[in-house]
Amino acid sequence: MFQPSDSNALVGQIVKIARSDRWQVYRRLQELTIPCWCPSDGSLWVEINHSIAAILVRSTIEQFTASRQELVDWLERCWDAEAT
Repeated sequence: MFQPSDSNALVGQIVKIARSDRWQVYRRLQELTIPCWCPSDGSLWVEINHSIAAILVRSTIEQFTASRQELVDWLERCWDAEAT
């Protein structure tokens, strides 16, 4: 069984990701220096040690799982928040 390197790390499955997207998510998390693994069962394990890592993981996964319209809506909400 997977053991995180930090005893304070959160462990759990966040979302199912298509296998074709999983490797792209894995590579992006590696670029962000977030510890992650793709075991032989095809799952993606991510070690989250702090809140910034959690936000980056969520954002990375959302880029691959959200529809174009959801991403456009999110961007518009960001622009609206910036304008206020």
